[in-house]
Parts: sequence; structure tokens; C-alpha cells
Amino acid sequence: MLNKVLLSTDVALVCVQHALSTEKEEIMGLLIGEVHNNGRLVSIESSVILRRLDKKPDRVEISEEQLVQATLRAEELAAEVGRPLRVVGWYHSHPHITVWPSHVGE
Repeated sequence: MLNKVLLSTDVALVCVQHALSTEKEEIMGLLIGEVHNNGRLVSIESSVILRRLDKKPDRVEISEEQLVQATLRAEELAAEVGRPLRVVGWYHSHPHITVWPSHVGE
């Protein structure tokens, strides 16, 4: 069971800047990192900003192509640093609404 997530300062800043890039539409990105301690700890070291597919401002979707590209980016980073990095999660914004899942996201 996952007990702890370590988020690098650089990735946190990228996510916040991405979220602040528009206040009218939701944004989305994938998180790249490493799983440790038999899945009990995840360290997030990079992110991939995704382009919006859905034209409705309160929705975000990911294409198979974008997921493949993010997976390939994780593999490139893993080769560069010599560690088993992979896509470990995702993020998205809820501008001007609650942080809890919306009726759309349920």
C-alpha cells in the first residue's frame, strides 16, 4: 500500500505554473517517477504537460498517443539517470471549483 509520495520542488512548480496558465479550462499532465519499498513510496521527478483533447472547459482527456509519448519520455529519462523511472500518476486542475472530484470526474 502506498504510504508516501515525494514530489520534487521543480515538478511542483511546473504543475502550479501549468495550472495557472489558464483559469478558464482544466489542465492535465502526467507524473514520472520511481516506485520504492515494494510500492510503499513513490518519488516524482518529472512531469509531462498534456494538450487538451476535449473542447469543454471542465473536462480533460488523454489520448493513447500522448500516453505512449509520456511512457517513451519516462524510458528516456530512466536511461539517462540509470534508474527505473516510469509514469506513476497524473494531475489536473479544477479552476474555480472544489478540489474534490466533480460530477464529470466521477
